Amino acid sequence: MAVPEYTDATENKSHSHNPSAQYNVEKNNDPALDTANEHTHAHLHHTAHAERDRDETEYSKGTTYEHSNIPNQDPHDQTVHRRHPPDGPGPKVPAVADTEKGNLSPDNRSDEDTRTSSFYQKYRIYFHLFIWLLFTGWWIAGLILHGRKDPLGSRTGWLKPFLLWLVITLRLMFFYVPITIITKPMHFVWNNTAVRIASFVPEKLKIPASAMIVVAVLLIGAFASPEGVDNTRDNRAVSLFGLGVIIFVMWATSKHRKAIKWHTVIVGMLVQFIVALFVLRSGAGYSIFSFVSELARALLGFANEGTSFLTNESVPKLGWFLVGVLPAIIFFVAFVQLLYYWGTLQWFIQKFAVFFFWSMRVSGAEAVVAAASPFIGQGESAMLIRPFVAHLTQAELHQVMTSGFATIAGSVLVAYISLGVNGQALISSCVMSIPASLAISKLRYPETEETLTTGRCVIPDDDEHRAANSLHAFANGAWLGLKIAGMITATLLCIIAFLGLADGLLTWWGRYLNINDPPLTVELIFGYICYPIAFLLGVPRNGDLLKVGQLIGTKLILNEFVAYTNLQTDPAYADLSPRSRLIATYALCGFANIGSLGTQIGVLSQIAPSRSGDVSRLAVSALIAGALSTLTSASIAGLLVTDQAAFFTPPTSAS
Repeated sequence: MAVPEYTDATENKSHSHNPSAQYNVEKNNDPALDTANEHTHAHLHHTAHAERDRDETEYSKGTTYEHSNIPNQDPHDQTVHRRHPPDGPGPKVPAVADTEKGNLSPDNRSDEDTRTSSFYQKYRIYFHLFIWLLFTGWWIAGLILHGRKDPLGSRTGWLKPFLLWLVITLRLMFFYVPITIITKPMHFVWNNTAVRIASFVPEKLKIPASAMIVVAVLLIGAFASPEGVDNTRDNRAVSLFGLGVIIFVMWATSKHRKAIKWHTVIVGMLVQFIVALFVLRSGAGYSIFSFVSELARALLGFANEGTSFLTNESVPKLGWFLVGVLPAIIFFVAFVQLLYYWGTLQWFIQKFAVFFFWSMRVSGAEAVVAAASPFIGQGESAMLIRPFVAHLTQAELHQVMTSGFATIAGSVLVAYISLGVNGQALISSCVMSIPASLAISKLRYPETEETLTTGRCVIPDDDEHRAANSLHAFANGAWLGLKIAGMITATLLCIIAFLGLADGLLTWWGRYLNINDPPLTVELIFGYICYPIAFLLGVPRNGDLLKVGQLIGTKLILNEFVAYTNLQTDPAYADLSPRSRLIATYALCGFANIGSLGTQIGVLSQIAPSRSGDVSRLAVSALIAGALSTLTSASIAGLLVTDQAAFFTPPTSAS
């Protein structure tokens, strides 16, 4: 079989702009969208039949003005030396590459690589068949040996291995069968149902009609269920009013009010409400997202084994940020670099780019970060789109940071559950933050520019070309992770020290006004500022407003762990009503605090140093948007949850 040639866009296209499917946005002059800098890759895994009518992913090279995190190859490197022998440049090595993978460029391929790829292409059906038979046998053997029971003791039983087998089967099948056998019937049904119905509505009335439908859904969901002890319809009405106030405030302070895409906001709020119903009112919803959270926690938990090897087994249990969080970030950055080398994440981003532009009018990069943040955390989720960070628009950068601030990570759920915080409340809040962060961020900072991953995908693949193999990619990722961890450490240290300085000055100043118990601090000031916020969330007016406001202030200034500890163990909060405790649990479930500014700025500035100025300018706005996204989840929980007392289990340490 002949080896496919590496295809460069300059051979087939004139020097022009690669437009996105967006409308009413400014043309983006990013060189990555210049077709002269773009190319496509031939397919390594897919057959020609499977690639019919498939959207092609474009790659850009030489368009990222960043100092690479991967060192340049030495002239004595074997691949470079063989590609340019002393007696002349010699023939160029042809490339075999996958459209989902950016690392197989001609510049980095040796003769051995080419022969291996050619052999794989010739016999790939046998490789794929072997993989399918292996996992099919594993799944059947598991059913025979264990039946419907899970040997790991999980409640999901046989479902996990079946889903893994199904994913692998479908992935291998679509290497040979066009995806259009599924998408064409879906498009036909959609175009002949929803599109036809929508065509009868005048264009000017579509957005107002959609908004009215969402409001109707919220009203029915909020007031149809029976009243509880303090879950009265009056309190629910306050929660609903508070939700409206948050949306209004974001609209009033929007960077570009006329550019707001109300489609994104309306769909985001509707999806948030539906997700809340699914997780809070069904056992299946809770089990699914709990399982995903367990997987994320287990993945990041493997970093503890490396920490134990370097120190001892007791160190990861200390709960220190230095040995509990940073090693997980270093490991995850290395793992992500490996996924980019394999082409896995490029594939996901391309699919997200198409689906989320169709459904919510947001880019694929934004959607990937928003969907990942509740499970892996704010620093790690930004790493998933590392090659795109230097090319993100201002609105995309704002959204990426908002997603990180709006939720906690699945990797830290165990710590909060051990305090007695209800796991269902935590998981539902995390998942609800995905659409909420998209809606709130696009209100505060709407998109006005073209993006690389909206409706189509242009992937900057400069660094990914430079790894010689998987081991090299993993090592490069570990080095990048170490630099990111160092940046996070330094930024956090300085921000928290500066906050301590502010507290010291305020305490000194307050003594002259007899403000001594408690002393005047930034935390105390924010506690009183958050008093009206607690009211708008629907907290009962029975003396709980100030207490919940102080908890929210503690979370914003210190962190959510301190706030949850106070909620669960401090006697001052022991008499909170079940509704107040429920709303506080949701309102605290996010990383929006002063310390997290250091994490966000540290990660994004290290990934794309040239964008550090933009990151710093947008960080505070994103922090506020993330905090308000979390508060919208608290409002919706106040609308939906009727059995509020079930959401508080006293911790064993408090007995």
